[in-house]
Amino acid sequence: MTVSSPQGRTELPGTTEDAVRVLVVDDEDPLAELLSMALRYEGWEVRSAGDVAGAVRAARDFRPDALVLDVTLPGGGGPDGTGGPDGTGRADGVSALGRLRRELPDVPVLFLTARDAAADRIAGLTAGGDDHLAKPFGLEEVVARLRGLIRRSGAAPERAASLLAVGDLVLDEDSHEVSRAGRAVHLTATEFELLRFLMRNPRRVLSKAQILDRVWSYDFGGRANVVELYISYLRKKIDAGHPPMIHTRRGAGYLIKPAG
Repeated sequence: MTVSSPQGRTELPGTTEDAVRVLVVDDEDPLAELLSMALRYEGWEVRSAGDVAGAVRAARDFRPDALVLDVTLPGGGGPDGTGGPDGTGRADGVSALGRLRRELPDVPVLFLTARDAAADRIAGLTAGGDDHLAKPFGLEEVVARLRGLIRRSGAAPERAASLLAVGDLVLDEDSHEVSRAGRAVHLTATEFELLRFLMRNPRRVLSKAQILDRVWSYDFGGRANVVELYISYLRKKIDAGHPPMIHTRRGAGYLIKPAG
């Protein structure tokens, strides 16, 4: 279900009007869905398109703060907008960027490609792309690259972008400092990543599988009880002496929300 904002944008449940907006353009549906899911976990608003024409329409309506663009896309690359420059019906994403730049002249662009040749990287950067990532890639790396591009572009205030706050709990993504009610909380690296994931998704129930994928990597083969263990560690450090913020939804997962 979607909700229309007063400005006419379409917003996802749990996002705000000032959330970072990312447009994902890739004709591989499973990959586009996986990317979109990972970016939404960052608290960002995401739209996706599978071809150049759809991307141009989304760019006009959505006005994204960043663009993830596959180098090879179906349709829209030729002079008439119906086929690729090589006559195969596939559009070169580098050429497609020219059309998108008419709508998004200053938006940072991260190119995705199955090729890692220097010529492809140079072509993308020369065409106006800001970064380049070869498939296969880790979703964490996509998020990190986009976060850097967005900060440098000024789409989000640099200092504010590094701070997450839920109630009286504050986490600084840059310094890795955490405090509750003004008192420092010392966490291990894994505890920090788990808390960060929860705080990027306040009031949203996250399943054990989602937490395993995000915190312990997408190919983690361990047992789900490691999540229970680390949730217990966090509760001892975050909720001890305070009204609880970390909650269990039996059979569903865990969430964090302001106390009270």
